[in-house]
Amino acid sequence: MQNPEEIIQKISDYNCCVVVPTYNNDTTLERVIQGVLRYTKNIIVINDGSIDNTKNILLKYPEITQINLKNNVGKGNALRLGLKRAEELNFEYAISIDSDGQHYPDDIPLFIKEFDTSLNKKILFIGARNLNAKGMPRKNSFANKFSNFWYWAETGFTLQDTQSGFRMYPVKEINKIKFLSTKFEFEVEVIVKASWNGIEVRNIPIRVLYDSDERVSHYRPFMDFIRISAMNTWLFTVAIIYIKPRDFYRRFKQKGFKKFFYEDLIGSRDSNLKKALSIALGTFIGISPFWGFHSILAIMLAAIFKLNKVISFVFSNVSFPIFIPFIIYGSLKMGGSILGRTSLELNQIDENFKIGVYLVQYVVGSFVLAFLTAILFGTIGYITLHLFSSKNSK
Repeated sequence: MQNPEEIIQKISDYNCCVVVPTYNNDTTLERVIQGVLRYTKNIIVINDGSIDNTKNILLKYPEITQINLKNNVGKGNALRLGLKRAEELNFEYAISIDSDGQHYPDDIPLFIKEFDTSLNKKILFIGARNLNAKGMPRKNSFANKFSNFWYWAETGFTLQDTQSGFRMYPVKEINKIKFLSTKFEFEVEVIVKASWNGIEVRNIPIRVLYDSDERVSHYRPFMDFIRISAMNTWLFTVAIIYIKPRDFYRRFKQKGFKKFFYEDLIGSRDSNLKKALSIALGTFIGISPFWGFHSILAIMLAAIFKLNKVISFVFSNVSFPIFIPFIIYGSLKMGGSILGRTSLELNQIDENFKIGVYLVQYVVGSFVLAFLTAILFGTIGYITLHLFSSKNSK
């Protein structure tokens, strides 16, 4: 699809517009608009309270949709307004492009071509920049790797570039989602929440131009990094506490126990040893004294040690409420035996039991019990998995 006329027709067929948020980029804005006009007149420019020559430049283009804000609020707010206006104008998709000149409007066909060949139309494309390109600031490479890691931790998916502003959004699907941010951190929030809501997020390679003499960036290294870090902290917390358990429950409910057990636990491509180690890790965490953090730790450690996160999460729930008194009792008995302290009876573990008095004994016993139980469960798991594998191979 190299013919410009074909690209123009496809943009019209897919009911796509281009959203351009801008703030004090009068040296590059006109060039960006002119470049976009080669492919479509359906442009929405959000002037985010610019105090330079932006308004006069926009007067030259009465044919394009313009949103002029009195005060500067932030890029996230500008994008959100642009996407809402796109839906009001009945556009199905919107390509966002920065106005600082770093993106090439001639790369718009890359998005259309990729979208045209994609079977899934519920998709969000992010232009992946060459972070080793000439003139690319080193801090950008570090910030992008940092952001890529958090995106993976929050969604389980990997991307090459999570920070590029050159994107293609499914307008109606995105506008259904509630967002908190109004500044640069929106571009992190939107792709994470899109992924949570079943929207595929995919990279496509694009070019990038960094001209220090011409480009004006409004990214504040310290404050915006803090805001993005705070957003990632919040998103990660929500992912661990709600999203991952929700997805696990949905898979379990959809498949039923037997099918889930065979497909997600037994039928995964992980080796039997890896599955057994995942069982052991989850069991260890579930019995350890980290109450309230079992699920988080199980998933995080499984990711760090490259084990099966689903299996680890499942077995970290070994500490069901009905089993808690027995786990505490077993930990205290184990700790008492190791430290040479007086044994307790099970009936003493009631609502009046003061764990603080036996804290050291409990913690020591808890870790030992967790270790031994993890070995036991892991061994049983390995033998069981091996038997199932042998049976299915016949």
